[in-house]
Amino acid sequence: MSRKQDTTHTGRTDHAQADHEHDASERLLRLGADALDARPWRPAPAPPTAVDLVQFAVWRNADLNPDDVLSALALLPAARAEVEGLESALLFIARSAGLTWAQMANAMGFNSPQACQQHYTRLTTRQDADS
Repeated sequence: MSRKQDTTHTGRTDHAQADHEHDASERLLRLGADALDARPWRPAPAPPTAVDLVQFAVWRNADLNPDDVLSALALLPAARAEVEGLESALLFIARSAGLTWAQMANAMGFNSPQACQQHYTRLTTRQDADS
């Protein structure tokens, strides 16, 4: 497959995934997630995050049918990306606050400062590749 075909295929796949996630979000919002309280750190018109929607599905699990559960599962990649973004932001903030890799590794349960730093590098590399 040529590079142009690769890019086109990836673009279509990304678009299809975005549509799938949008449909899943809409389904969970219609089930009551649209009534979730706004988070004080998010601007008022912002919809619930993928993490919020997945947590809503877990909370309301007794009321969900299999298609609703599939919608929540479809949001897991987006929720994972949100959590990874928070993790890399918090690690960046920690370094900016003067914390050492050893301190951060200890707090996060890594075996060494190098493992923590490598984890941070992998997170930021993945985020750069996704943007």
